[in-house]
Amino acid sequence: MVLVGDVKDRVVILVDDMADTCGTICHAADKLLSAGATKVYAVLTHGIFSGPAISRINNVTFKAVVVTNTIPQEDKMRHCPQIQVIDISMILAEVI
Repeated sequence: MVLVGDVKDRVVILVDDMADTCGTICHAADKLLSAGATKVYAVLTHGIFSGPAISRINNVTFKAVVVTNTIPQEDKMRHCPQIQVIDISMILAEVI
């Protein structure tokens, strides 16, 4: 993984459609923090969070990991305070 650009003294937002074991997004966050980013947020559509995901998130200094409620997250949130959930039910209702 190669970082392109300057993130020193900047807030960074990582955006992805889903995160399963969180290896890639945690590796990216580590790179960004090592390069001088002041805060790293992750915004994900679907937080699957299987296997070592919660442990990996807890070992990286994310300001927050924001996911939608397409997958229930209550249990994961108890073990990982960085996880925050956005309810998208009204958005889906309007689309339908």
